[in-house]
Amino acid sequence: MSLLAPLALLLGLAAAVPLWLHLRHRKVEMRVEFPGVRYLLRAEQEHARELKVRNVLLMLLRVAIVLLVALAAASPMARFGVVGHGPTALAVVLDNSMSTGAVVNGRSVLADLQDAAHAVVNRARGTDRVWLVTADGVVTGGASSATAAAIDRATPLAGAGDLAAAVRRAAALVSGASLPSSRVVVVTDGQANAWPVRLAAVAAPVLIYAPTAPPPANRAVTRVVPDPPHWAPRGVLRASVLSREPVSWRAALGDVTLARGLVAAGASIEVGAAPAAHGWVAGTVELPPDELRADDVRPFAVHVGLAPAAHADASAGAFARTALAALVADGRVREGGGVAITSAEALGAFPALVAAPVDPARVALANRALERARIPWRFGERHSGPVQARGDGLDGTTVQRFYALQRQGDEAPADTLVRAAGEPLVVAGDGWVLMAVALDPADTDLPLRASFLPWLDRTIARRLATDAGPVIDAAPSATLARPSWATGLEEPDGTVQPLSGRTIRAPDKSGVYFLRRGTERSGAVVVASDSSESVLDRASSAAIARRFAGRGAAGVDDPRVLADRAWSDRSPRPLIAGLLIGALLLLAAETWVSRRDLAGEA
Repeated sequence: MSLLAPLALLLGLAAAVPLWLHLRHRKVEMRVEFPGVRYLLRAEQEHARELKVRNVLLMLLRVAIVLLVALAAASPMARFGVVGHGPTALAVVLDNSMSTGAVVNGRSVLADLQDAAHAVVNRARGTDRVWLVTADGVVTGGASSATAAAIDRATPLAGAGDLAAAVRRAAALVSGASLPSSRVVVVTDGQANAWPVRLAAVAAPVLIYAPTAPPPANRAVTRVVPDPPHWAPRGVLRASVLSREPVSWRAALGDVTLARGLVAAGASIEVGAAPAAHGWVAGTVELPPDELRADDVRPFAVHVGLAPAAHADASAGAFARTALAALVADGRVREGGGVAITSAEALGAFPALVAAPVDPARVALANRALERARIPWRFGERHSGPVQARGDGLDGTTVQRFYALQRQGDEAPADTLVRAAGEPLVVAGDGWVLMAVALDPADTDLPLRASFLPWLDRTIARRLATDAGPVIDAAPSATLARPSWATGLEEPDGTVQPLSGRTIRAPDKSGVYFLRRGTERSGAVVVASDSSESVLDRASSAAIARRFAGRGAAGVDDPRVLADRAWSDRSPRPLIAGLLIGALLLLAAETWVSRRDLAGEA
């Protein structure tokens, strides 16, 4: 038995009052005998034993009444092996991740999971509280009818969701309900890689159901990469395919088919193309439909046009000029005006890749040039390393000397691309990229690394060219950093959603969404599911339960017994009503005994 309000037991101390009154009543301070009283004393002696029994009985009844009321105030709960269940807080976590859209025997996996969830929710009573939490974290609560309607509305997501987070949220809901019993019921397709290998213990018992039938075979396009990111106008499209057997494929750019073919199991696709379309274009790589349609088509975005023009100023150093010459020779960049690669003190017009000055004596000149250009950063104190760079493809780059970049106001938007020792090392804004380090091997090994050339290519083509911009790969509904120049997000139907703030919420449907700079396309957000969702290998409910720390999780394989286990017949029941009824009965008995006592005395 448990008590919801144990401090109320202090009311039981009031039981000492009837006992004290009973003992005090037995004390006789003084006896005065009158001749006429002798007859009364004789009668009293004849009934003394009966009176003592009645007085003790009254005392016991009054003490018991006080104790029962005090115990009822403490809200006791106890478990009984009877039919039904006591008040319970229950949350159903329904797995509606992309993998549940697979069709088995003409019926989607999600439909079977919805039936299992309905079987649980339909057992709820008026004294219970019920919630539904889907894989994307959406919560529906209230009456069981509202929860059942939410189960019917659930559809497969375009991505994986976060089942571990959904379980934690469900546990917090039931734990905060202050009901005698609580439980989280997870109804999942058991996709093995959807569950982390080790899960933290949660604040409520967890019951997990997963089907035991093997998953269907699946084919999927798991990755598409245009190389280079800017086709000028020729490029290569590389795609990875998940398949157990040879499968046909089609690559399209807009409405035009680039290529078709047959890819062997475990092989990848590589297509060279020089499309007639120019500008930012959306494309797809497609496979024939199978049991899981959501991953048969994967979108991509590419910019097609003339290679961006760029030139390296003498102040940028020999390594910058050599790298630019290699890009020109490869056709990725045109020599000429356009993007300038320069040291900060020689900064002129935008767009520009701006490096720190090699000579510390020129920092003051560099800061004045940054001020004239209205770049909201200044070079501060010079730091010594070595430190490691992180971000924008430069992870592992060693920096020996760099300047502290100091922000000047918050008005102009800017992005931090690379950090070193927690400090900004490369920052970017509309038409400029500023480095806190010189492009000199004495300051950093970046010019000597293999990653320098592709980083310079990306920076020119996707950040500094007139129509440049990044291609951001995102999971559905993910939160992304907004590029400082992006003013709108163009949807596939052509409508444009204005952007503001520091972040973007990715759409919840797969596809290509173009980033706008004013009225022009200057980048893209490519929304597609994580390739791990295409791997349908399953784990049993018991195996998933073992991934939870502690002993609060258990697995169920049969949907017919899921509801029985979810609403345990051994859930605690409140004893308040029984205790109060008992107190009323004892009070009636005490009244009857007292009245009989008075009648007898009369």
